[in-house]
Amino acid sequence: MHDIGDGHTHHPEPHDHDDRPDGAAAARWKHDGVRVIPGDRLDPNTAQTPGMFRQAAVNAARVGAQKIWAGTVAIEPDAKTGVHHHGALESVIYIVSGRARMRWGERLEYVAEAGPGDFIFVPPYVPHQEINASTDAPLHCVLVRSDNEAVVVNLPDVEAAERPETVYWIDPIHRQP
Repeated sequence: MHDIGDGHTHHPEPHDHDDRPDGAAAARWKHDGVRVIPGDRLDPNTAQTPGMFRQAAVNAARVGAQKIWAGTVAIEPDAKTGVHHHGALESVIYIVSGRARMRWGERLEYVAEAGPGDFIFVPPYVPHQEINASTDAPLHCVLVRSDNEAVVVNLPDVEAAERPETVYWIDPIHRQP
């Protein structure tokens, strides 16, 4: 978007203006515009596995999203993923409650923890391991991915910094090692 000096802001990509006086544009925007997804109406019809409970809020099936996926995840205490990356996807994790530990790097040599109110950004192709840092409390997060397609590349040659010994963090994009 840019201002070309005539007092109007212009979008560089093509867009549709519907100035018909018959109200057809208003009717279209009422149903195809902004969507509110109530927190108690998230879609649990995602693949579920032991240790996690995922619910979709925004995806292609629910609202027609083409470039993002958003939802919630509840992770059991002490759950851990194997080492992996998400290809070209970018991910953002917002911690609602609990404590998350992230390990990353070629040998998972870096570590950081996040708590309620914190955001975690995972860039494309970064090898990492996701961990519920608590052994006795669940971890509740909001997850946003830069695409509707789930991409996971497991890295079996990289030893997990923290072994998934009690509960594997497994879901459709995080497979059991």
